[in-house]
Amino acid sequence: MNSDRKLRWGILGSASIAKGSVIPGLQQSELNEVAAIASRDEEKAKQTADQLGIPQAYGSYEALLEDDSIDAVYIPLPNHLHREWTIRAAEAGKHILCEKPLALTEQEAREMAQACDDAGVLLAEAFMYRHHPRYDQIRDVIASGEIGEIRGIHSTFSFNNSGSAGNVRFKREWGGGALYDIGCYSISAARLLLGQEPSAVTVIGMFSPEHDYVDMMASGLLEFNDHVGVTFDSSMWAAFRNTLEVLGSDGIIEVPSAFISNPDRSSNFYVTAGGERREVEVPQVNHYSLQGDDMARAVLQGKNMRFASSDAVANMKVLEACLRSAEERTRITL
Repeated sequence: MNSDRKLRWGILGSASIAKGSVIPGLQQSELNEVAAIASRDEEKAKQTADQLGIPQAYGSYEALLEDDSIDAVYIPLPNHLHREWTIRAAEAGKHILCEKPLALTEQEAREMAQACDDAGVLLAEAFMYRHHPRYDQIRDVIASGEIGEIRGIHSTFSFNNSGSAGNVRFKREWGGGALYDIGCYSISAARLLLGQEPSAVTVIGMFSPEHDYVDMMASGLLEFNDHVGVTFDSSMWAAFRNTLEVLGSDGIIEVPSAFISNPDRSSNFYVTAGGERREVEVPQVNHYSLQGDDMARAVLQGKNMRFASSDAVANMKVLEACLRSAEERTRITL
């Protein structure tokens, strides 16, 4: 295989996350190139392609999937379209990076993963933060025993865009709401750091009639083994926060910017143990680039992806249970 070969990407849609973060990340990576973009509005596709230096623009998603030169697609479409276009991309022989949350339900996620397995293509959920080396560093601190046994984890992710009329996040049937948009990060991080699945969830949500009754605020408790409780809150109608804290019997890990890492700014975190607080230096890297390179190494070099599609299915199981708990105002056993 040509060692100079790069993974050729097609982008299904021109969502802001694609234009502002994922496409530049792929373009700045080692092993990827963005070769095409598609929109149902061909003029919009051409404008985005010109703006971002993408060689090919298509006026339909189907046309891009028919392009045999495309190896992989990134799907930043509204949540309710993830299942359909993942399966159609798999049937077209494309590897898939799908924006979070992977689906609307665990069953949908399983169907997507099965379709990709059947087609012999890879499927990854776009949790870019997990590819940043600082999460490996955080896990190393936990494994070292420096902060003792984990007693709990608390994370936050909130912002206020409640006045954004027509936002797809405010459409209930499209999989809108704070849990699906940002609460999924806290769930994913807890599972990653603890290396296990929760046994039960309890969530209270604020469902707004002004926003099609999606959860504009959700606060939750995830129950894990060894009596470890993970608490989180996520909101699209509150002041901005983006933090994570791991509480140990002998110390604390504090991550000031838990899920957002700007390669031009510090992503350092802090460890307090033995009466001292130290700053842990973290490499300044683009986690969107690392996310793309992870899939490229799997496709081009036969390496395993860091996170298999089964991880995305497992996260969707917890996420779906959290939404159900909020809707029914009850504890859900998994």
